[in-house]
Amino acid sequence: MANFDFEIIIFGVLGLLFLWNLILSIFFQKMNQRQKVLFSGKKAQDLEGVIFEILKKQKIDEKEIEKIKESIKNLELISLRSIQKIGMVRFNPFSDMGGNQSFSIALLDQKNNGVVVTSYHAKEGTRIYAKPIKEGRSSFTLTEEEKEAIEKAIFEK
Repeated sequence: MANFDFEIIIFGVLGLLFLWNLILSIFFQKMNQRQKVLFSGKKAQDLEGVIFEILKKQKIDEKEIEKIKESIKNLELISLRSIQKIGMVRFNPFSDMGGNQSFSIALLDQKNNGVVVTSYHAKEGTRIYAKPIKEGRSSFTLTEEEKEAIEKAIFEK
């Protein structure tokens, strides 16, 4: 009887080992399929090849990122000197004529540097004046309309 119990235990252990072997075989078969999918690239035949391809692409990407950063810096510098603020005032400088045909327009960059242009319209013709602006001020005498145009450019958004 003890011999019979021992045979049952052995068959049970062999059954468990067979089941374990079957589970491992399925696991390795799935892992092998995944590996084939992973390494099915053009040049990459092994893990080392895949890593080298990734590193090569990373170096190319790093160079591109540096180019983009440099371009952004250049654009930021350009944008500082570009017209970003505009203020305009229309007015009638001559009381004997109708209409607000005359105007002053301020064109300023980020640092409030630029120009204010004033156009006086009359029957005899139109006169246009331009005055440089540095940090919101001019070395030339400004009219009230020019000052107002500059203030609009600086403070209105």
